[in-house]
Amino acid sequence: MKTYLDDDRSWRGRTITVRPSRWYASVVLDRDGYVDTLHTRGDDPELATDFIEAAERFNDRATNRIWYEGYSGDFFTGASARSVRLFTPFTHVEAVREALRTAELDQNYQALHDLSEQLALPVDKWLGPGERELLRGTDFSPPPAVFLRFLRAQASHRGLRLNGRAEAGSVWVRPTLPASQKRLREAFPDRYPGWVDHWSGHVEPDDTAWRPWVGGREQDLSRSALPVQFRDVPVQRADKCPCGLRRGGGFDSEHPARHAQWAFGVQVPKNIEFPIALAVVTTQSPIAWRRLAGRVGQLPRREGGYDFNSWSHDMGEPEETPEKFRAYLLQDDDHVVGYLAAHDTDSHRWRELAKDSGHGELDETKRPCIDMIWVASTYRRHGVGRLLLQALADDFGCTIADVSWSSPVSEAGEHLARRVSPSGIWIS
Repeated sequence: MKTYLDDDRSWRGRTITVRPSRWYASVVLDRDGYVDTLHTRGDDPELATDFIEAAERFNDRATNRIWYEGYSGDFFTGASARSVRLFTPFTHVEAVREALRTAELDQNYQALHDLSEQLALPVDKWLGPGERELLRGTDFSPPPAVFLRFLRAQASHRGLRLNGRAEAGSVWVRPTLPASQKRLREAFPDRYPGWVDHWSGHVEPDDTAWRPWVGGREQDLSRSALPVQFRDVPVQRADKCPCGLRRGGGFDSEHPARHAQWAFGVQVPKNIEFPIALAVVTTQSPIAWRRLAGRVGQLPRREGGYDFNSWSHDMGEPEETPEKFRAYLLQDDDHVVGYLAAHDTDSHRWRELAKDSGHGELDETKRPCIDMIWVASTYRRHGVGRLLLQALADDFGCTIADVSWSSPVSEAGEHLARRVSPSGIWIS
C-alpha cells in the first residue's frame, strides 16, 4: 500500500508505504529521490530534530507493545533524511500513516506524540517494588507465559532481577535490585539519568497477598533476609598467568581456552585416530599429526616465554630430515597431556649434577637429544616425564642416562634430570 505525498509521482517524489509482516507493519516514509532533488537545487534535505525525536519515541513505545503481544525478534530502528520507518501494531496502521504524512508535510508532530502515549505500557508499575499478582484481562492481555517473558526482558534492561511465575490466568512477580546493579547506577549517574532506587529496603505491607506454593522447590527462602555486605579490598594479581598468557587486551576471551589446554592438554581432533597412549610424530607424518604436534608445542612456548616453537614442521609436505626430528605425544582421555620433541645429534658434553660442575670434554657419539619436554599441569609429578624419556631411549636403543638434553635446561627439566639420572646428564 503506497501513498504519494507530492504531485510528482516519479522517483523524485515522497511516498509512504505500508509493509505488513506477521506480527506488525512497517510504515515507511521514503524520501530517497526527494533528497537527491533537494541536493541538486542546493536545499537542505535533513529532517527536523523534533521529527527524529518524535519518530524514535514512537518506535520505543511501539516495539515494546509488539514484544508485549508476543513477538520475540529484533528491530533495527533509525530515522534519516532518506527514510523514516515506524514499526506499528496492525490496529494503529491508518493513524500512524496519517501522523507520518502530517509530520512530513506540515511539520506537525503532535499526532506522533499522541500515538506514542496510546501505545505506552505501564512497565514501571508492573516492575515496581513488592510482590503482586497481575491478572490477565485486568492488568494485561497476552497469555501469561508471553507476558512473563516480556517482563523478564524489561526487568533485565532495567538491571532488575525478576522472581516471577506464570499461572493459568495470572502472573506473580517480585522485582528486586541486585546490589551490583545498585552500585553501578550510583557510580555512573550520567549513564542512568533520572534513575531512583525504589526497591532496596522495600517492606511488604502486612496485608500483602502471599504467592501460593505449587510444589517443587521451597518458596521464599530469602524473604526478609539481610542483603550481602561488600567491601573494597586491594587484590594483588600477577601480570602473567602460569599458563603463559599475560593480562591485557583479549585476556578475558582467550584465557579460559588457553588455560584449559595448559591444565588438561590439547584435545585430539576428530580427524585423528589415536588408538593407544603414545604416538611418535615425525617430519614425514601426515599433516594432521604434524599440526597437532605444533599445537601442543605452543603450550611450553607460552609457559616458558620462548621465542620459537620446539616443533616447526607443521607446514608443507612430508620430508626426511638428517637429524630425524620427532615428537612424542602422550594422550589420556582424548587429550594430549605429554609432549617431547627430540632429534639426533653427535655433539655432547657431560655434566655432573651432584657437584653442579661445568661441562666436560666434547663427545661425538650420536645420541637422541631432548629439544623440549612438557606435561599438562594436572598430570605433573605423576611419572609422565619419565615415561616420555623412556620411550625416547627405547626407540633409539639406549638408556635414559645416555639421552642428551638441549642447553639451557629449565628448572623443571633439571628437577626431572636429577630424578632419572642422578649422577649426571649429557648436554647438547
